[in-house]
Amino acid sequence: MELPVALSGARASTLMWTAEHDVEPAALQQLRNIAALEYVHGVRVMPDVHLGKGATVGSVIAMESAISPSAVGVDIGCGVSAVRTSLTAADLPEDLRPLRLAVEAAIPVGFRGHEEWLDLRPFDLTKGLDVFWSRFKDLHPGVQKLEQRAHSQLGSLGGGNHFLEVTLDAEDRVWLALHSGSRNIGKELAERHISIAKKLPQNRDLPDPDLAVFLKGSPEMAAYRRDLEWAQEFALRSREIMMELFKDAVRAAVPGADVGFDSAISCHHNYVAEEEIDGRAMLVTRKGAIRAGSGDLGLLPGSMGTGSYIVRGLGNPASFRSASHGAGRRMSRNRARATYSVEDLIEQTRGVESRKDAGIVDEIPGAYKDLDAVIAAQSDLVSVVQHLRTILCVKG
Repeated sequence: MELPVALSGARASTLMWTAEHDVEPAALQQLRNIAALEYVHGVRVMPDVHLGKGATVGSVIAMESAISPSAVGVDIGCGVSAVRTSLTAADLPEDLRPLRLAVEAAIPVGFRGHEEWLDLRPFDLTKGLDVFWSRFKDLHPGVQKLEQRAHSQLGSLGGGNHFLEVTLDAEDRVWLALHSGSRNIGKELAERHISIAKKLPQNRDLPDPDLAVFLKGSPEMAAYRRDLEWAQEFALRSREIMMELFKDAVRAAVPGADVGFDSAISCHHNYVAEEEIDGRAMLVTRKGAIRAGSGDLGLLPGSMGTGSYIVRGLGNPASFRSASHGAGRRMSRNRARATYSVEDLIEQTRGVESRKDAGIVDEIPGAYKDLDAVIAAQSDLVSVVQHLRTILCVKG
């Protein structure tokens, strides 16, 4: 089948880099609901598409004069980073468990944060930090009591599908990769603004209340974009901090080695950007999608057992210069827990140093789509630079 295909029954132009029969019906209806909004210029659907809250994961939405906060989602600024090291597989210790435990000790996972504020001076990550935190007082009044928690969670992983990984490329070069977002503060901000949007007059009689929008020029839009931009910066700074902590743990695991690190590849996949689409200025939301402009480098993760791909964007205007953010789930977390056991997890992550317990069964590789098939479906959107196979994975 030649891709992309037009989504049947969609009002606005909606192109899909997957077949309709490969997408759950609820997600297809969700896409049609989005395309029915009068403010939507067009929707682009990535091959890792699946049902999301409010807006579909794996969707790119261009609006000329509006933003739907659900089209960004509650994990504002969620994204990935990858760094190639000077190490090869032969430089690593045979037993990777001590390294995994060291990473888990250095970088809080799950609901945890750092017990003490980090000294970021050794990492050269203090530029603009005081100004960044001074803007907290301007955020939504409902989050003001959360500033200390936000401080503690800056540079922490979180849970769900977020990860820290040691991977190997085709030449056995060691790469470090991570996936994280804006933690609790991003969620709190998003939920408050979604609630505000639902009460606005223009959002009456929507097919889905979660698709409520803010209109350009309104005070509600201005407040949302202020908080959105702060949360996106939080997420980016958090990934930079974690990567430095990750590097330190790797250095300690190979004593005596002079370890070098390349510049990071980093990209958001839940965010808003002002871009030109079809010759017009648009507000573009990507929820579970990355920008794939010509030459843009990105990391597309699979699952704990399948590794990731480093890709280079081809700048295809048909996709609004976008690509998938990874493999994407093929089953919900509840279904995964009902379908798979810890024994299944152990088997599917054989060869990967990771937790092997009931707490992460919902992250089992079998719960995700086939990453190779997702990559193949978007050959006109990105070119493959490297395939990275996972040898160590930290989950929240």
